[in-house]
Amino acid sequence: MKLAGLTVAYWAVLVAALLPIVCAGIAKWGAFGRSRRDGGYDNHDPRAWLARQSDWRARANGAQANSFEALPFFIGAVIIAHQSGAMQLRLDVLAFVWVVLRLTYILLYVADLATARSLVWMLALAVNIAILFV
Repeated sequence: MKLAGLTVAYWAVLVAALLPIVCAGIAKWGAFGRSRRDGGYDNHDPRAWLARQSDWRARANGAQANSFEALPFFIGAVIIAHQSGAMQLRLDVLAFVWVVLRLTYILLYVADLATARSLVWMLALAVNIAILFV
């Protein structure tokens, strides 16, 4: 299935590439309106500001890092599957499921549900491996 010339799996790659940005937005949520002196977001030194955060902001930043870490394997698996002539419907479904699992992972990470988060992470890894061999 194609939309605007791209398969669902390629659209999933685009969504996956945007997930770290979503996580960064979550980490910074509500901090833009406050001054730096009051602990508001510091765009002059954003990494140091994020490093000083705790609780859900720190977990959102952790989800951002993990989203960047998961991205190369997912992109590679989708490209390899396409080049190997994978059955498109199966590839599209698996890529969609991977994105849903990663979104769930992010929500569980921010909510501090560590065991569920780890289980979803393992499922997403298994789906990614399935994509590679589809």
